[in-house]
Amino acid sequence: MSSSEEELKQPTESENVAASENLEHMEEELMYAEDEIVKEQDQLVEQLAAAEKKAEEHWELLLRTRADMENLRKRTEKDLENAHKYGIEKFVSEMLPVKDSMELGIAAQEATVESLHEGMQLTMNMFDTAFQKLGVVEINPQNEAFDPELHQAMTMQESDEVEPNTVIMVMQKGYSLNGRLVRPAMVVVSKKPE
Repeated sequence: MSSSEEELKQPTESENVAASENLEHMEEELMYAEDEIVKEQDQLVEQLAAAEKKAEEHWELLLRTRADMENLRKRTEKDLENAHKYGIEKFVSEMLPVKDSMELGIAAQEATVESLHEGMQLTMNMFDTAFQKLGVVEINPQNEAFDPELHQAMTMQESDEVEPNTVIMVMQKGYSLNGRLVRPAMVVVSKKPE
């Protein structure tokens, strides 16, 4: 081998220094890149932990909400069931004294017509009081204008004593419960004589 070939194969001192500096520079860049990767990895781990914590909180909230909804559904079902079962409890408690009064009247051995009439009147007053407490209003439209919303005309009768379409006789009283018609009053209505 010639000396010129040896010169080509052997790097010079300045090339060695430059290569060494280049290698050091690359090692520094590699260490910096590794640090950046570690930092990003740490950030991702922190974000993942925060996301897992938030997901766990949401899951617990979901489970609590489901339990609350189930409890509410059961409570509502029970309240509705009780309303159906005991909805007329107030009505029954108001009617019991009336029944007691009627039983006493039936059981009376030495009753006169007057005492029976007085007992029936007292019983009727008890009914009226009970109805009033329950929100039942009597519809007695005698001598009032006919109202098809509250009255049911059974027949019409000619009359020159009152205006046409006036109730001249109540065959059966009507009743409303808290403003809602339960039974219309059955009436005879006047019409103009022919």
